[in-house]
Amino acid sequence: MSERSTEQIRELLDSLYRVDSGRILATLIRLLGDFDLAEEAMHEAFAVALDTWPQAGVPDKPRPWLISTARFKAIDGMRRRARFDGAQKDLALYLEARINEAPHEDEEIEDDRLRLIFTCCHPSLAPEARVALTLREVCGLTTEEIAKAFLTTPRTLAQRIVRAKAKIRETAIPYEVPTPQELPERLGAVLQVIYLVFNEGYSAAAGAQVTRAELTGEAIRLGRLLTDLQPEPEVIGLLSLMLLQESRHAARTSPTGELILLENQDRSLWNREQIAEGVALLEKALKSRRFGAYTLQAAIAAVHAEAESVTATDWRQIVAIYDQLVRIQPSPVVHLNRAVAIAMRDGPEVGLTHIDAVLEHGELANYYLAHSARADMCRRLGRTAEARSSYEKALALTQQEPERQFLQERIRQLK
Repeated sequence: MSERSTEQIRELLDSLYRVDSGRILATLIRLLGDFDLAEEAMHEAFAVALDTWPQAGVPDKPRPWLISTARFKAIDGMRRRARFDGAQKDLALYLEARINEAPHEDEEIEDDRLRLIFTCCHPSLAPEARVALTLREVCGLTTEEIAKAFLTTPRTLAQRIVRAKAKIRETAIPYEVPTPQELPERLGAVLQVIYLVFNEGYSAAAGAQVTRAELTGEAIRLGRLLTDLQPEPEVIGLLSLMLLQESRHAARTSPTGELILLENQDRSLWNREQIAEGVALLEKALKSRRFGAYTLQAAIAAVHAEAESVTATDWRQIVAIYDQLVRIQPSPVVHLNRAVAIAMRDGPEVGLTHIDAVLEHGELANYYLAHSARADMCRRLGRTAEARSSYEKALALTQQEPERQFLQERIRQLK
């Protein structure tokens, strides 16, 4: 141990909290069996460290020290409560029996992080609860930060988290990594949560900004963590996709916040480091031959990323990849995106036919991008009245201010 001043200890603990609180909390949840108890115990352990480390010195292994201290604090608290509650006495005795099980190896602590991710993203939890719980417990965002990002109140967000924790406790959702047989199904829920977080950051559902960098950053961080812990092809593919999409961040809006479409973006602003990393990850995922929808979307993003301009883009290759994608993920949005790619390959008239075929099914009646895409085809074909009608439908459906301004400008430009 080494002695340091209180201010040095405070800085060290701040750094430990930023870097290691997720790992510590994940292990404490496993050892204590309760999210709230683990979080309270962890904060108590950091407070004890601030009081004792200036005199006693910093432990050689701070993380296991904090975990052990937190466990003892939790047990002490239960002993006190056990005087009034018999159930707490039983729980305290159970934890005391496991007192020597605190992990000392980094590998075991990393396993706990993976367990925490799969628990927060369990399929029995509501999708919005999975997102909230993952951002709170795995990423360490505050309730206020998550609520602001998803345009809801902290009270509503907190209720989602409380209900999710209660369901985990009451239905005894196991705190474990799925077996190899269960993994494909369970991994899908985890990837979906990460992608939902990324998409909300990449194209905010509402508000004054197109993007929210704090959410895309957290999603990419989660993707990296999961790739390190569970390097399956689709995990790698999702990380590739997010990096390739995020590489265009600086070019997607003007200095004053207006939306800039892909065809008008200054490609010199694209982040070449993220593109290079994304392409390398994509190549790794494709080699496995066990890739899926995220990897195919990354392949499409890579074609865009490597093209010098929209006209130089290999639209034939993009349509061919979409042909593969609709076979494994035949969603209306995928069909819409394929129709737009066909328009770029074969012209707006052919594209409009495909877009109308998608809209006929009705699933995208309230999806503003479908009406915006149709409006763009009509505009290019000189069908002004139809273009205006579709732009107005899109405008009525979007709540994002830069999107609204863009659509209003397009309507003004129609003659």
